[in-house]
Amino acid sequence: MAKTMKAAVIYESGGPEVLKLETCPVPLPADGEVQIRVKAFGLNRSELFTRQGHSPTVKFPIIPGIEAVGVVEDAPGGEFQRGDIVATAMGGMGRQFNGGYAEFTRVPATQVRKLETSLGWETLGAVPEMLQTAWGSLFKSLNLEKGDRLLIRGGTSSVGLAAAAIARKHGAVVAATTRRPEREKLLRDNGADQVFIDTGEITGQVREIFPGGVSKVLELVGTATLKDSLRCAKPKGVVCMTGMVGDKWSLDSFSPMEAIPTAVSLTTYGGGADDFVRTPLQDLVEQLETGALRVQIGQVFSLDRIVEAHRCMEMNAAGGKIVVLT
Repeated sequence: MAKTMKAAVIYESGGPEVLKLETCPVPLPADGEVQIRVKAFGLNRSELFTRQGHSPTVKFPIIPGIEAVGVVEDAPGGEFQRGDIVATAMGGMGRQFNGGYAEFTRVPATQVRKLETSLGWETLGAVPEMLQTAWGSLFKSLNLEKGDRLLIRGGTSSVGLAAAAIARKHGAVVAATTRRPEREKLLRDNGADQVFIDTGEITGQVREIFPGGVSKVLELVGTATLKDSLRCAKPKGVVCMTGMVGDKWSLDSFSPMEAIPTAVSLTTYGGGADDFVRTPLQDLVEQLETGALRVQIGQVFSLDRIVEAHRCMEMNAAGGKIVVLT
């Protein structure tokens, strides 16, 4: 008799309530695949967009979830041993094939990372996509160097908080934004040297503190603030658009000559499975264990409260990464 598992399935786009907790068959791995007993996963805004129907390549029904951590149950090709602690992310998870919102998931072995760690599942569950995105944005796209003045637009997002901590440890001067003044302490506790209250236009504030502009900008809000962020950068500065916290994908009218200041570069970070594999995840996990790096866990939910967890994400109410334990 086939083994079964609990999973959250989306059959149609809509609000958080379209996530249906169901009993499904446990997916069986073929050669080159790994069956993972999922212990925890983080929530990501791309999953919110998928649920709302804004991911045209995603076909319903699907088990969403672009990341997961857990233990190896089976790897027929011998790439991993049963019981190995692993993390996986991206590569089509929750989009081209069923993802991490389940007690078991099956993914290609090429996008699985073994971890030696004593961290608890709720901390580990926050890590894969968040640290990959923060690290990749800073070092692959922005080429962050010691002494850089870095502005993180959307600083209280989970990626923003992780990026601030990583950048500060790397020797950058970190400024971060929030729309809510009561979150200033949260930003400073996570590595921000300077906090700007975001009114939608912060160029004036930024230029008061950094008269020539900042050298690097990590844009996590999205297109709503991108033009203003570009004006915060100094000549030869770089702006990297990574996030979509503002829930807006495209610019209504974009005139490059008007929007991009002379000698400022605009880039992006998407972060596929290859980037996940290249992220120094073991090193970052060890820094978490020693306290050299910290991640801000916002709220922790159980799998049977997945609707509530999505509602919390939609309201930006978590104050850090939302983690779900299976």
